[in-house]
Amino acid sequence: MGLLRGVHYFGSFLLLVGCVLFVISSISAPVVGRISMLTVYLTGNGDRSPTVAFGTFGWCVNNASGASNGCSRSMVGYNIFNILSGLLPANEDRLDSWAAATANGLTNVMVLHPVAAGLAFISFVLSLTSGLFGGIIAMLAALFTFIVALVVVVCDFVLFSYVRSKIQEANRDSWASYGSGAWCALAGLVVIFIAFVITFVTCCAGRREKKRQTNVVKESHHGDYGTPTRRRRFWQRR
Repeated sequence: MGLLRGVHYFGSFLLLVGCVLFVISSISAPVVGRISMLTVYLTGNGDRSPTVAFGTFGWCVNNASGASNGCSRSMVGYNIFNILSGLLPANEDRLDSWAAATANGLTNVMVLHPVAAGLAFISFVLSLTSGLFGGIIAMLAALFTFIVALVVVVCDFVLFSYVRSKIQEANRDSWASYGSGAWCALAGLVVIFIAFVITFVTCCAGRREKKRQTNVVKESHHGDYGTPTRRRRFWQRR
C-alpha cells in the first residue's frame, strides 16, 4: 500500500510539472520575447537577420528594416500572415487570404494554454486528497486536462507547420523553426498523459485493495462468531 501511495504521488508531481510547462508556453512572446512558439527568420545578413517571434498572445519583431521593432500588446488571436506581409520582400509575398483566415482562427485556440495550466494545477491539488472518491475525481480531472492539452498542442503544431510551409513557398530565403514554448507545450502534454495513466492505475489498484480488505474483515467476523446453532425445542432438552 505504501508503494501504491508513492506511485500516486509521483503522478501528482507530474501534474505539477505539466502545469509549469504550460505556464511557460503561456508567457511566450509578447510577455517574454525570448520564449516563442514559432520563430520566423526573414531575409537578412549575418547575425542581424530580421526575426519574428510568435507567441501565445502576440509577437515580437527584431532587426526588421522599415518596420517597427518591438513586441505587440497581448491579445487573443492575431493574423500571422498580415504581420509577415509587411516584412517579406516585395514581389515575394504570396500568402493568400484563405491562409490568413485559417491561421487567424487557429491562433484563437492558443488561449487554451493557460486553461490547460490551470486545469493541471487543479488536478494536482485534487490528486493530493485521500480516499477512493478523491482518487476518482483526480483521475477524471487529469483526463479532462489531457484532452484540453491535446487539443491545444495539436492546433499549435498544425498552425505553425502550415505557416512554415507557406513561408517557404513565399520566400525561399526565409525559414521558420519551432520555439521553446511549443516544445514546452508538447512536453507538458506528455507528462500530463503519464500522470493520467498513473492516477488511473493507482485508483483501480486502490479500489481492488479496499475491496480485498473488506472481504478479509467480513471473513474474520464470520470466523469469530461462527455459525449460529439452532435452538432446541423443549422436548429435545435433557
